Amino acid sequence: MPAIRERRVPVGDHVLQARPKGFIDWDGAHLFLELVRNRSFRATAEHIELSFNAVRRRIAAFERSLGVTLITRHNDGIRLTAEGETILAAVQQMEQAAFALVQARDRTNQTLTGEIRLAITEGLGTFWLAPYLVDFQRANPKLMLDVICAMHSADVLRLEADISVQLTRPTAKELLVTKLGRLHLVPFAAQSYLDTFGVPKTIAELRNHRIVLQSDEHSQAKQLYDHVFPGTRPEGLISLRTNVSSANYWSITKGAGIGMLPTYVHAIGAPIVPVDLDVHLPVDIWMTYHPGAARIPRVRRLSNWLVTAFSPKTFPWFRDEFIRPEELAKSYLGRTPANPFSGFAGASRPRV
Repeated sequence: MPAIRERRVPVGDHVLQARPKGFIDWDGAHLFLELVRNRSFRATAEHIELSFNAVRRRIAAFERSLGVTLITRHNDGIRLTAEGETILAAVQQMEQAAFALVQARDRTNQTLTGEIRLAITEGLGTFWLAPYLVDFQRANPKLMLDVICAMHSADVLRLEADISVQLTRPTAKELLVTKLGRLHLVPFAAQSYLDTFGVPKTIAELRNHRIVLQSDEHSQAKQLYDHVFPGTRPEGLISLRTNVSSANYWSITKGAGIGMLPTYVHAIGAPIVPVDLDVHLPVDIWMTYHPGAARIPRVRRLSNWLVTAFSPKTFPWFRDEFIRPEELAKSYLGRTPANPFSGFAGASRPRV
């Protein structure tokens, strides 16, 4: 819902007085929902680009229109009253109904035109999917792809994306969920690093090396670190930590240390060397979308294509069973996959 900028004139009260009895202030309801989600007036004002006083006035007007107090203000933010909890549940239902209206509108258009919003993790979006999306776009020239690469999962229930490809299985029962495949993360290093510091033969020898670690919102990396190095503080062992997959990859490639990467990056030509320490982290890849979105032709076209783009039958590095990086070439019988690293100095030729 577009934000209405209000800086000086408190017009909200005048508008409410002119409305018929029983009229629901939809803008006020939406603003109340944003206030609850952002937990403070100031954070809400910054998020929706209204002034602090404008948010305060409009929330007060919304409370007056309902005749109840919805929130109380505290030093650490706002808190809902009992009445506010009841109204919040109703407003959340209003939001879902509004989303259903948008989806109903989209379903009336049966042609493969329009915009599709695809949310995907930053690493998969950058290193795997982006080179193949060109083929999809050329096959569907009237569709506009809006690809959102981020480290956090999109909320498809709130229409942040039409389809989300993520590394955690959604828990909302309202969503349709498909397992696309599985990533297999193993230790990798640059050849220049191994030439300088040597190749560790055991996990214990890793303590004498430099470690590159990617942190993530679901703490998979931390769990792995605690498993491999129980009771060991990261200071003095981890040389670089980042929350972004591409930064993690380039740090390893340029010799910052040994770090975990999915085996598919090796298969498609990344200039890195697997370090065989019998350490392996499997992570499933999930595609999720709203049932209403599944009935929209353009969304259905993209979801079907994504199943093909991550097919474990075609691409062995996405299979449930673990295949060592150096053996992937024997298991892959398709055409040479796209190599996103070929345009960079020092990148090797595709290995499969």
